[in-house]
Amino acid sequence: MIKTATEIIKMRAAGQLTAKVLDAVSEIIKPGITTLEIDAFCEDYIVNTLHAEPGSKGQYDYPYTVNTSVNHVVCHGWPTTKALEKGDIVNVDVTVRKDGYYGDSSMMFSVGPVAAHAKRLIDVTQHCLYLGILAVRPGATLGDIGHVIQRYAYAHHYAVVREYCGHGIGKKMHEEPQITHFGEPGKGMVLKAGMTFTIEPMINQGKAAVKVLKDDWTVVTKDKRLSAQWEHTILVTDQSFEVLTLRDSEKKGFEAFIRGESK
Repeated sequence: MIKTATEIIKMRAAGQLTAKVLDAVSEIIKPGITTLEIDAFCEDYIVNTLHAEPGSKGQYDYPYTVNTSVNHVVCHGWPTTKALEKGDIVNVDVTVRKDGYYGDSSMMFSVGPVAAHAKRLIDVTQHCLYLGILAVRPGATLGDIGHVIQRYAYAHHYAVVREYCGHGIGKKMHEEPQITHFGEPGKGMVLKAGMTFTIEPMINQGKAAVKVLKDDWTVVTKDKRLSAQWEHTILVTDQSFEVLTLRDSEKKGFEAFIRGESK
């Protein structure tokens, strides 16, 4: 669970490659593209540009490189031949394996102009992730992370999905501990320097209830209202945290959030 200095170097490298994939794929997401085309782009970029491995492909017999979750799909959406339409929102979840270690991150994309209520959900969900990250430091607890996410989502009249959570990550894509996006301050495992895990809140516009479709993968909201998710891989440092999957395109916005300019 606690990573060595050598392992952290490898985790940092895998995380930076993961971030590059999401920055690269942002250039092609527009009305008319299919999520299968997004998947093919990501696989080619990971293999031929980054010289790494698609971390999700083959995990639990999953046949694709990324998950693509559109509109009311909460998570684990399979790429398909259906074209994205103007006004859709889509989460692309990518995992990269390099030198035996994993990076894992996801982000929301707006497909052309989207409705104001969809944009608000996307922004609030990203802020939930950021607040969860800011709660990370040695001596804090998993409950501290979940609590700030839950409180912020509820303050904006959204629901938090409880069935799916973040996770430890390293040589395996999924390790202990589980990182829930709800909780009580001071409760749960105490964080220690060297831990690496994902925070990946799934926030629903309507009710929290979800269901799994007949493919045994795709998770959707029961009320068919929109859902959004953002994810980063985090390292607990000696003093606070490091976002291992922070994207170049995101750095200014994240720093502004830390300064309190965009909460």
